[in-house]
Amino acid sequence: MNLKIAVLSGDGIGPEVILQAKKALYAVGVVYEHDFIFEDALIGAIAIDKTGSSLPEQTLNLCLNTDAVLLGAIGDPKYGTDAAENARPEQGLLKLRKELGLFANIRPLKPFKGLLDVSPLKREIVEGVDFVIYRELTAGIYFGEKKLNESETIASDLCEYTEDEISRIAHLAFQSAQKRRKKLTLVDMANVLESSRLWRKVVKKISVDYPEVALDFLFANNAAKQIVRNPKQFDVVLTGNLFGDILSDEASVISGSIGVLASVSLGEKNVLFEPVHGSYPHAKGRNIANPFASILSAAMLLEHFGLTEEAKKVYEGVEKAIEYNVVTIDLNPDTKFGTNEVGEFVSNFILNKDDLMYFNNDNVHLGQSTIV
Repeated sequence: MNLKIAVLSGDGIGPEVILQAKKALYAVGVVYEHDFIFEDALIGAIAIDKTGSSLPEQTLNLCLNTDAVLLGAIGDPKYGTDAAENARPEQGLLKLRKELGLFANIRPLKPFKGLLDVSPLKREIVEGVDFVIYRELTAGIYFGEKKLNESETIASDLCEYTEDEISRIAHLAFQSAQKRRKKLTLVDMANVLESSRLWRKVVKKISVDYPEVALDFLFANNAAKQIVRNPKQFDVVLTGNLFGDILSDEASVISGSIGVLASVSLGEKNVLFEPVHGSYPHAKGRNIANPFASILSAAMLLEHFGLTEEAKKVYEGVEKAIEYNVVTIDLNPDTKFGTNEVGEFVSNFILNKDDLMYFNNDNVHLGQSTIV
């Protein structure tokens, strides 16, 4: 298969983790005889620095004319909340989602067995957890009208949804639930928000088309509690932009680190893959950022294009790295390994798919492993 992939490394640790994802895809291409063509482009703070725009037209045009987008991370503290709206790195990402029509963000939560004891939650709580969050991505309060009075003492953000915007992601979530354990939970605040009441009305209407899927509802504050109290109750979680942003980050504690969570954002024609974590500017250039989420985003890319065997190999590489404790400091404070070494381990695993891999911690130096 030939795929043209736009690579938007972005800011902070973005370039470092994206490099490891590209290594994994390159290894897959070598072993399975695929041709992945990578084209780099600017977004975020680095784009502002070089072009004056957080999403240059050249970047947008590239993304509109590729098979997929692989994104690193967006954000830099020098462009804080006090910066003008058009001078914030995050605005580039929001615009990209809107222009590509990426209305559904999908974040799977399934802890690796080797990381169950890394989670701050008890093992009996996180073991067996397997759910996915469907977050609406191009509407709601992030994209609504924003107002600030002249004296800057009153501000407002409009949260607005249309029936069509709710319907299109609801159908995706129900279809996912059909293939899983047939349960869908809508998270909203229908007790106080009119927009949430519309969500309930539309989702209830759509549920008639999926009679085998059990539908239930949780207010967002209760959902936040249940995610850490009893996450095994969830199968497919459907929610709006703001609640999805907050709850999916909260759910990252289940896996032990936000550095292992990948995501895909879908539109009618376009698709983007990215780690859930942010740009982590304090770790920039220090070779300590966890690349697993970026590598697993690459695995999700392979799955999306039907390359299931190839994706499985990438997952196995991550699992083997965790098994051999080839991880970054967020998963093991005493680790000998960094971002590059973890990425090399996974790509080496893929390249040597027919070999047994032996790893002796006593004889290993940074970035070296023995493959026989």
